[in-house]
Amino acid sequence: MEAFNNLKYKELQKQAIAERISKFDKLYMEVGGKLFDDKHAERVLPGFEPDVKMQIFRELKNDLEIIFCINARDIILGKTRGDNGLGYGDETLRLADIMKRENITVSGIMINFYEPHNLVLEFEKKCKAQKIKTFKSYFIDGYPKEINHILSEDGFGKNDYIKTSKKLVLVSAPGANSGKLETCLSQIYNDKENFINSGYAKYETFPVWNLPLNHLTNIAYEMATVDIKDKNIIDPFYKKVHHKKVVNYNRDVESFPILSEILTKIMSRKIYDSPTSMGINCVGLAIENDGIVQEAGFAEILRRHQKHITMNEENKLSDSCLALSEEIVLKSMKLIKKVRRKNK
Repeated sequence: MEAFNNLKYKELQKQAIAERISKFDKLYMEVGGKLFDDKHAERVLPGFEPDVKMQIFRELKNDLEIIFCINARDIILGKTRGDNGLGYGDETLRLADIMKRENITVSGIMINFYEPHNLVLEFEKKCKAQKIKTFKSYFIDGYPKEINHILSEDGFGKNDYIKTSKKLVLVSAPGANSGKLETCLSQIYNDKENFINSGYAKYETFPVWNLPLNHLTNIAYEMATVDIKDKNIIDPFYKKVHHKKVVNYNRDVESFPILSEILTKIMSRKIYDSPTSMGINCVGLAIENDGIVQEAGFAEILRRHQKHITMNEENKLSDSCLALSEEIVLKSMKLIKKVRRKNK
């Protein structure tokens, strides 16, 4: 028996997505992490199939389409993926091409924080050559705090509107900070202007909301995001309403009050009581051997730490990030001893 039941996860995840779709005329689902080839999840959850998200989306493809996002600054600065060395622009086109070969409708690529730089214009030409539509969204003064301005013709109203026809619209990107959330909110705002009742949800694998804060699977996520210093915390909003401790990460918790206010104003009703409630993630419900999974998490932490040492020596990781990596290793060594004693 595998430590993680991939078949159970797939069925639970499909049911959860279907249930969330049923609440709206259209659902924009921000997809975090990798659409496929998720080697991190495969390593920390033995039994997890790295393309399981695509397995789910293939079965839903008649009812879904996808929007890709890219930050114009990432094109201009030549930002690259750490795993395959591709620039964010080329990676976006690669992902779009894979979706098209899977017969999944690619609605277009939203270029966020648009500026007409030569490299951005070159990227648009590449998209046109591959028959992929591009759209533009712009920097909004006062985002995200000036809500009345954001929800106006001079805010989301000046962004390009991507017309979609399916019930489920995936919103994905080549990496973090590509503007997925802003694209979802802009689309929801412009849908309302077109009398469409659309909603928002988030599909991320890590951190695992219903595992403990100090579970080694969740700590492995912190180690994987050392460069952006993500930190797992207890979701205070969920705890206040449901009287239960669940895990989320600092950026989602910090942004929730403003995000909730924006969504509530657009939709004229409050939909979510916490950042965790926005999520659709059943991965923690499919773990069948916690001891093995925690050992896998610990092994991943050690592997990542060795990589961080090398990156630091090559001046690709700051000293402060390496120090954080070392702190995580020391903490994890104490935790794995407790796990092993418990499982003797």
